[in-house]
Amino acid sequence: MRQWASILALCASIGLVSAAGQDVPSPPAPAQPPAAPQPAPPQTPAFRAGVELVSLNVTVTDSATRYVTDLEEIDFQIYEDGVKQDLTFFNRTNLPIALALLVDTSASMETRLPIAQEAAIGFARKLRPQDLAEVIDFDSRVIILQAFTNRASELEQAIRRTSAGGSTSMYNAVYIALKDLKKAVATNVEEIRRQAIVVMSDGEDTSSLLPFEEVLDLAKRSETAIYAIGLRTGEGSAASRGFKEAEFVLRQLAQQTGGRAFFPSQMSELASIYSQISDELSSQYTVGYTSKNGRRDGAWRRIVVRVNRPSTTARAKQGYFAPTR
Repeated sequence: MRQWASILALCASIGLVSAAGQDVPSPPAPAQPPAAPQPAPPQTPAFRAGVELVSLNVTVTDSATRYVTDLEEIDFQIYEDGVKQDLTFFNRTNLPIALALLVDTSASMETRLPIAQEAAIGFARKLRPQDLAEVIDFDSRVIILQAFTNRASELEQAIRRTSAGGSTSMYNAVYIALKDLKKAVATNVEEIRRQAIVVMSDGEDTSSLLPFEEVLDLAKRSETAIYAIGLRTGEGSAASRGFKEAEFVLRQLAQQTGGRAFFPSQMSELASIYSQISDELSSQYTVGYTSKNGRRDGAWRRIVVRVNRPSTTARAKQGYFAPTR
């Protein structure tokens, strides 16, 4: 009940504003002449979390943290609660991406925002025509400045409209981004689209209606990797305590979802960090398996991914919740 009460309160009070206007309806499909019956095409694995196929986006790096992109299916071993699983899907192509770009625009970001804007714009410009992205800024409220689009110019305009003021409601923003990503549709229904959130913030959450535990639970139930950028604050005792809380939150969101957390000490590092995230998203493997555990008990199942090449490390989400029916 607590979770539903929080969600209802969020919907009523969060102050969510969409700057994108009304949704544009899809054009009607042209009428097609009757065609002769065709044999049904072979089914492809359906990537639906916690139903049949368990899907993972896996990042593999070597000892120098360079991305390893030439592995084959035979090189991967997946373990669920210690039991080795049989891979039923493997893809190492550069798949389309759907991502939410979250920018902290609280008052404490005022002097940093111009540099942060330029770094985020550089990231948006690296997106490909087949990728989709949205821009969300958050302070006391959460505002969708640009709905999902593949136009870098629209993303850039949205980022430049951000301005600093207010408190920090990061949990609300992550929650809304996770919900919004469920509505991102690929141009072809047969495509598998990797999902990611890139969130930048400079301090602890001070005004969200949702608690961190509920947002983390939703993130763990999603197919979305969260990449977190924590901008370090001053050295004062209060600021340091607040940032330690924020650092814990950002690390948890990243680790549990297979993403990565960054904590630059200088604003000049931002552009490089966004570039690293872009490179990682284009260097991942997608693997899938049908769990050997047939129980539908809703329990958390821990996943470990290993590769058989020496001096390499594989990173993916840490587990998933089993289905309940």
